[in-house]
Amino acid sequence: MNTDITNVLNMSLYVIYFMMPAYLANVSALSFGGGKPVDFGRYFIDGRRIIGDGVTWRGLIIGTIIGTFFGSIQGIISGNLLEGLLIGLFLGGGALIGDACGSFIKRRLKIQRGRPAPGLDQLDFVIGALLFASIIIVLPLEMILLIVIITMILHVSANIIAYLIGIKEVWY
Repeated sequence: MNTDITNVLNMSLYVIYFMMPAYLANVSALSFGGGKPVDFGRYFIDGRRIIGDGVTWRGLIIGTIIGTFFGSIQGIISGNLLEGLLIGLFLGGGALIGDACGSFIKRRLKIQRGRPAPGLDQLDFVIGALLFASIIIVLPLEMILLIVIITMILHVSANIIAYLIGIKEVWY
């Protein structure tokens, strides 16, 4: 029993470490974003913005650079810089493309920017990150499921903390 708990804890810590380029890219895009939106302010055929003002070129570029940089550090630690760089690039960039896709879906569902879309808000960037990373690495199903569970917990917890300390206006 104790070994099982240790294995789950070790795998959980590894999942967080593995996903760090995606997590950092996602938060960096939010923190350093602003400026020109990726959709250039254009509207889709349904009359609503394609993505909206929340996804910007600056956030996309800076977030991807930060994810790639952290992946490179992981690559240096593991002894394979190229693999770390590529995983960081695909996890980081994929996370931000996934987030942009989530914004696109929210606009189609008539959900305004900043309004909740449970599940989609927490997982759009994870799905994007994992899809892009799957180009160069195959993850076992157990790890993918653990990534989803841990990301849901981390995302909701971080948002609640940010709300309680006044960084966010809403708890979600």
